[in-house]
Amino acid sequence: MGFWNRRQQMGWAALIMGGSILLSRFMGLVRDKTISYFFGASKESDLYFAAFVVPDFINYLLAGAYFSITLIPLLAAYFDEDEQEGWRFFSAVFTWITIVISILTGLAMVLAPQLARIAAPGLDHEATLRLASFLRIILPAQICFLLGSCLSAILYLRRQFTAPALTPLIYNVLIILGGVLLRHHGIVGFCWGVLAGALLGNLLLPYVAVRKGGGLRLRFCLYHPGLKRFVLLALPLMLGQSIVVLDEQLVRVFGSLAAVGAISWLSYARRIMLVPVGVVAQAAGVASFPFLAELFAKKDDLQFHKTLNSALKGVLTLLIPLSAWMIIVAQPTITLIFQQGHFGSADTQATSVLLQILLLVVFCWGFQQVLGRGFYARQDTLTPAVIGTIVLIFSIPFYTVLTRKFHALGVAFASAGSIAAYTAALAGWWRYRLGRSAFVDLWRHALKMLAISLAAGAPAALTVNFASTFCAEKVYLSAFCAIMASGLAFALIFLLLGTCFIPTQLEPVLKKLGPPGRWLVRFVPSARQG
Repeated sequence: MGFWNRRQQMGWAALIMGGSILLSRFMGLVRDKTISYFFGASKESDLYFAAFVVPDFINYLLAGAYFSITLIPLLAAYFDEDEQEGWRFFSAVFTWITIVISILTGLAMVLAPQLARIAAPGLDHEATLRLASFLRIILPAQICFLLGSCLSAILYLRRQFTAPALTPLIYNVLIILGGVLLRHHGIVGFCWGVLAGALLGNLLLPYVAVRKGGGLRLRFCLYHPGLKRFVLLALPLMLGQSIVVLDEQLVRVFGSLAAVGAISWLSYARRIMLVPVGVVAQAAGVASFPFLAELFAKKDDLQFHKTLNSALKGVLTLLIPLSAWMIIVAQPTITLIFQQGHFGSADTQATSVLLQILLLVVFCWGFQQVLGRGFYARQDTLTPAVIGTIVLIFSIPFYTVLTRKFHALGVAFASAGSIAAYTAALAGWWRYRLGRSAFVDLWRHALKMLAISLAAGAPAALTVNFASTFCAEKVYLSAFCAIMASGLAFALIFLLLGTCFIPTQLEPVLKKLGPPGRWLVRFVPSARQG
């Protein structure tokens, strides 16, 4: 009982959830590595990745990822007022979510062949039927995800974070186990692993945790006055089917029109591209949000824009050089992570080029993450959704034309261009409505970062070529040496140039490096002046 009843303070909660996210990303990488090892970039792996287009869209349509966020403040209010009323409200929400997701899932399973043609229009008839069978296996997992999110809201309200932290780990482990144990039946084993992981990790674990950790009073209930408020809170999140949300689905849909293996190449490349986005951009957005919200509540516009400007500069300071270096080491990175088993050197080459294209706009991902939090802090959730939807509509023709002309490369360029267009539109609207205070000196800073990154990138690229030649016969050792040596060369030159030209932005980073960083800050004249 102690395990389920244990309540964590904020520090421990942050540590538990942070560790969970880190381990989950690692397990996701292991999962993709396992898929690439057994199936490479083939029609079979394409079918697996394409099988998530429809289920993910249903999840996005119902704002599944945001149920806990939407429910928690309402649950807190009702439970604080009267526990019985809180359970009645929760039961009403749970009942309607069960009804809606069950109906949508049932319809999708019946229409699986038609939806499969939409999800991957480039597949032949036999492959489309096989994709439909995959859909029917994976679709019920959405019921587990959404109902599990409702139950997790209770756990978060009770400050019981252990079970939610274990959820993604169990999910990924069971996907890997299903794929490995049933590998002789094709990639369908990974699909059964998805369903098993969702059932055990996302639904049953939170259910048991809620019951053991304080009790669960769930009953059939169709009406509660708080339902209207819940729907109004969730509606902007449901409307937010923008280019940022659906980018992954567009990549898979149009990837099916490019070539056999294209969906897999693009999925593997996108997985690596999102690493700096998750580590830097999402962290910066989450960290800046409470400060921005507090300043807006105080109506301190001057400090609000200064804080937003500082956050935007911080993201560019990290993402521009990081993405520049990752472009340089794209091929050894893919080699080291994926090239093994059925994933050959030709797949590595194709995936590396796609990764380099996607990395060109990593700074845009970071920029829009932080700027979007600026809109949310101003209690404006509609503007990013509307702009994102408009960009999504206009991006479809570009996806179509570029895919026809350049195949997988065209899909990658369309994805990168769409994210860049959304970022520009979001920034343009902000400047039109709220002025340029948040963007003061931003573009000059970005150009400086780019120039320094290019200067540091030249010797780093030479280092990659040298390391690859030095131990060419040992593929994995060569890739590892190229990544490590080029990273060291890039970091040293970038820091030396940065302390001369952008000391103010780099000083906090340098101080975290310990004695070497403090030495640079102390002895570079411009750094002392900055």
